[in-house]
Amino acid sequence: MGWLVASCLAVVIPVSALLVWTDPAAPRSLVERLEAVWRTSAQTLRLGEASGTPLRMALSAVLGLVALLCVSTLVGVITTGLEKRLAELSRGRSTVLEQGHAVVLGWSDQVFTVVAELLAAQSARSGQRPQPVVLLADRDKTEMERALATHVGAAARGRVICRSGPASDPAVLALVSPQTARTVLVLPSGEATGDAEVLRMLLALRTVLGEEAQGPPVLAAVSDDRFRAPARLAAGRYGTVLEADTVTARLIAHCVGRPGLSLALRDLLDFAGDEFHLTGAGTFAGRPFGAALLGHANACVVGLFTADGRTVLNPAPETVIEPGSRLIVVARDEDSTRTEDCRRLVDPSARAVAAAPATDAARLLLLGWNRRAPLVIAQLRDTARSGSVLDVVTEGAVPGAGRTVPGPGREGGPDTPDTARLEVRFRSAALSRPETLLGLDLAPYDAVMVLGPDVGGGPDRPDDWTLVTLLGLRLVEQRTGRDVRVVTELTDDRNRPLAPLNPGSDVIVSGELTGLLMAQIAQNPHLAAVFEELFAAEGNTICLRPAGDYVRVGTTATFATVVAAARDRGECAIGYRRRDQWALSPAHGVRLNPHKGERREWAAEDQVVVVATEFTGAPADGIGLGAQEERVGRQRLPVNDPGRA
Repeated sequence: MGWLVASCLAVVIPVSALLVWTDPAAPRSLVERLEAVWRTSAQTLRLGEASGTPLRMALSAVLGLVALLCVSTLVGVITTGLEKRLAELSRGRSTVLEQGHAVVLGWSDQVFTVVAELLAAQSARSGQRPQPVVLLADRDKTEMERALATHVGAAARGRVICRSGPASDPAVLALVSPQTARTVLVLPSGEATGDAEVLRMLLALRTVLGEEAQGPPVLAAVSDDRFRAPARLAAGRYGTVLEADTVTARLIAHCVGRPGLSLALRDLLDFAGDEFHLTGAGTFAGRPFGAALLGHANACVVGLFTADGRTVLNPAPETVIEPGSRLIVVARDEDSTRTEDCRRLVDPSARAVAAAPATDAARLLLLGWNRRAPLVIAQLRDTARSGSVLDVVTEGAVPGAGRTVPGPGREGGPDTPDTARLEVRFRSAALSRPETLLGLDLAPYDAVMVLGPDVGGGPDRPDDWTLVTLLGLRLVEQRTGRDVRVVTELTDDRNRPLAPLNPGSDVIVSGELTGLLMAQIAQNPHLAAVFEELFAAEGNTICLRPAGDYVRVGTTATFATVVAAARDRGECAIGYRRRDQWALSPAHGVRLNPHKGERREWAAEDQVVVVATEFTGAPADGIGLGAQEERVGRQRLPVNDPGRA
């Protein structure tokens, strides 16, 4: 400070004197000129301008110094307060003042998919002000923003609000204003204590919202089946709990006999293309459901949402659409659907004679083991045809594995009907060694499933082991000249392009699948029952069937002809897959919701994507998308459906 004062005086006083002595109007006497130098210096240093006796000049300087001190102190206080506030904002500890926003609690691999899909859904809504997505996780705010900008995109940074702190703390949870939110999503961390943390976050949410208050719809995900019932209780009456491992296991099992199913489901679940929507029945009220199938040129009707809250997927064509019901459609968005009579586009001469469905038993191979493997086997038991065989090859012995592996809530035994449909045989081998994979005889198998180890189960990432196994299988294909149907699970979507697979194989990214499902249900809770049935072991599901079952191979026909043929088979056609485009990314030949008037030549290896009933296995538990349910015929009746709120 002393050197600063000396430096200022060393510049101000000489310059002021120079200004006075070079001024033609300056006074002539030395005393008057020194007074002028004083006034100029005082104005520059803000020390006052009083002149006269030395006492008056000293008092003026004191006042100027006090004023300077007060101003400097005030500036310092303001600066310190702003710095403190900015530091608080950078730590993510300020209250969110929003309404109608989406709250995401927790941090996991699914967070990027969930945030990206929520933003995509809002950008697709025309004429509506986009609401922000508020993310609360026990991580550094800057790190979260940097990670979201990398994975989601820089354009999303202005629409995502990050807050830092444990979401299981009610005081911290109140910062994101869940009581004014449109929906709340709770993500599992993927660690061993992830499900317990989800339960704590749900209980904290009940504390913030109150026991009796009707807050926003809550959607949570758990991995362990043991946490499903407690999580449902903690989520409340309007909460929905998704079992991530069960959904992944059932999709793996469903993809075994349906090449391309993962691609069709991914297209249905993201908001980049066509997805499920609800639209008014309009003029179809009081008419058969079959009439609505050919009543929309740019939408594919797949079910009904009745006036009393029942979701009926793929009802019989003669089912009468009751007044007040809404149609479940696959469309670009709910506002773009328009009614149009497409019966004139149907070419009866191009329709094929329905062939009998295949009833051959399957022989399957499972390589690897993780916590989802018993769920996959249980699902295969429910869907396999009688006499099927599953060979399981693992690095080490599977604890408690014999001829059967019991699934959740299921007692396996050699004489049960499930065992009669699928025989499970175990073998231990060093799968990490290339010669083991090269020694496998894959010719007898209809499909091969590859499961990586659990996260944290070893020093390497799970996908590293999976990619090594896929490389070995690819080498076997090159040596034998025979393509192998492979269904594999990955944990990171960035490894999907690295997977060495032929075009007929499927890749399931477990975290991405869970995130897509949560985003879809968060946007429309009525769709929970739809996805519940699509992923269940019985009832309606997504199927890919030969195009020759619907139209004559080699003929040119409209998609309306395919829809009419599927309707007569008790199915709802929603798209197709072209065999000549299986190797082309990113769709790999899948086209959902084509225009009914689209004409093309149908090849023998083309497939039609339909919503249909394929299996008639034993009933199995749901995947946790709703509360307890009961079935009546082909209808799924939610007793505690969050969409009925």
